[in-house]
Amino acid sequence: MVTAELAVCLPVLVLVLAVAVSAVSVAGARVRVQDAAREAARAAARGDPGQADRLAKHAAPGVAVDITTRGDEVVAVARLTVHPLARWLPALTVTERAVAAVEPSAASP
Repeated sequence: MVTAELAVCLPVLVLVLAVAVSAVSVAGARVRVQDAAREAARAAARGDPGQADRLAKHAAPGVAVDITTRGDEVVAVARLTVHPLARWLPALTVTERAVAAVEPSAASP
């Protein structure tokens, strides 16, 4: 009797495990993308956009970063496409945003 119940519940347990692993994978990617956005914003606020891109790609390989300057703030938006379990499953796009104040030495030419 227990064997039949286990056979019926096993696919559900595997599905729950897959969802949990996917959630942890996406949460880890979100942290990496937030780190990439933060590093890019800080480097761009210092006046070094080339270094901003390198730092972002080091923090999260494959990330795309858009940097904009609005007044005395630098905004970095980082995007990364994540495949939680396998490449053939649907992908998720993780987007994070970071803001940094432009440093006075970077603002003056």
